[in-house]
Amino acid sequence: MVLTFVTLLGLQIDYINVMVKMRNEQFNEAVTRSLYQVSKTLENEETRRYLEEDVVETAELVHKYNFEKLSEKYLDLQKSSYPFYKQNQKIQLITDSLNKNIVTPKVYISSGHGVNNLLRTSREFQDVLKGRYLYEKSLLDEVILNILYQSGTRPLSERLDAKGLNDLLKSELQNNGLNLFFEYEIVDKDKRIIYQSSEDEFGMEDDVYTQILFPNDTPLMLNLLKVHFPTKQSYIYNSVRFLIPSFIFTFILLITFGFTTYIIYRQKKLSEMRNDFINNMTHEFKTPLSTISLAAQMLKDEAVAKNPTMFKHISGVITDETKRLSFQVEKVLQMSLFDQQKAVLKFKELDMNELIADVCDKFKLKVEKYGGSIESNLSADNAYVMVDEMHITNVIFNLLDNAVKYAKQNEPLLLNVATWNETNKLNISVMDNGIGIRKENLKKIFERFYRVHTGNVHDVKGFGLGLAYVKKIIEDHNGTISAESEPNIGTKFIITLQITKN
Repeated sequence: MVLTFVTLLGLQIDYINVMVKMRNEQFNEAVTRSLYQVSKTLENEETRRYLEEDVVETAELVHKYNFEKLSEKYLDLQKSSYPFYKQNQKIQLITDSLNKNIVTPKVYISSGHGVNNLLRTSREFQDVLKGRYLYEKSLLDEVILNILYQSGTRPLSERLDAKGLNDLLKSELQNNGLNLFFEYEIVDKDKRIIYQSSEDEFGMEDDVYTQILFPNDTPLMLNLLKVHFPTKQSYIYNSVRFLIPSFIFTFILLITFGFTTYIIYRQKKLSEMRNDFINNMTHEFKTPLSTISLAAQMLKDEAVAKNPTMFKHISGVITDETKRLSFQVEKVLQMSLFDQQKAVLKFKELDMNELIADVCDKFKLKVEKYGGSIESNLSADNAYVMVDEMHITNVIFNLLDNAVKYAKQNEPLLLNVATWNETNKLNISVMDNGIGIRKENLKKIFERFYRVHTGNVHDVKGFGLGLAYVKKIIEDHNGTISAESEPNIGTKFIITLQITKN
């Protein structure tokens, strides 16, 4: 299922990338088409303007000068520069044409009747139209040649209006479906900026579109139009945003499925821990019950009944095992009460140095039974805290009992209990030289039912409830507990409680 979801997300991401790439190509094509149309429009507009100026200029020349003065002016300017020569050549053509048209008409309407006369008149008329067409064509060619030569020599400010260019760009982009903000600049062939619509610098070259303004100019006079779209990326991604919800919902499904899988795994783990707890509880209850049963059977023996010493010993065993069994049951009930938040703590002010010293004295015999020793370094100047005496005593006892359970078999147990003050706080540490705890297990030791040794291996007694109980009690006292440990070196528990202000 996870692989299916991941593959589906990958396909959606790939499809989004393809859509973005396609939108980019469409955007680039639309911008290129718009810029080409802008360049073409500018050239057409310039050609129209030059034609209008040329027609007006020619009309003024014909009106101002008679034919003789035009001829003299043509001869005088024939030796001048190329543009003037071309312009006066045009004037000479106009003069010659006008002279010919005035002196001799080209078409005569033949007298008489008949088909031959009509055909001859039609041919003469066609010859006149043909000659007129050739003349007009040569005249127009001369004008266009003059435009191409003169246009490149004129300043760009005379050939182009910045506001008009902006409006033209905006119009052409809208015609191609691009209605977004743009910036542009005009640079010459040496990349010097001639005009800039904004003071901000353009981004990467990949986001800048370039078009020659007047392609027919000479290479030395070419000017480039550069257009930049600051909001291009957001425009592209907005065009494919309809795909984003499906990606988000698929991702949410993946997260939900992952969380469901985690819950299932956690429930499975809790089930295993619960089974482990039941196995350990059965073992823990079975031992004292077996001892009590055996002792009860021995009491039935008359020989035992007649021996007061033996009778007292067996009665003591039954009492001790009954207490042990009651203690184990009490630990399970305590955790149940804490879960239901029914436990009530009875706080009173105590000197923790005295309480810890008393617990260590009682626990000393048990430690020495395993060939170990216990030391206390109660150096806290102020050890008065508000605690529940019974529960806080159980906390210290559980930490000491854990040290005995996890002692090394081939090395004497060394226990050290210390207290010290830190800024209105009392610190209590319990340190041993036992087998230690691995780093991956250290963060789990305060969980209920968790034990490093699980299953049916009963080399260590207990339900996995002791440290969970300890943490719960310390937190209910508004304190903290932490653990430090290294395998084969030992473990250290540190409790921090708030001292009373006496």
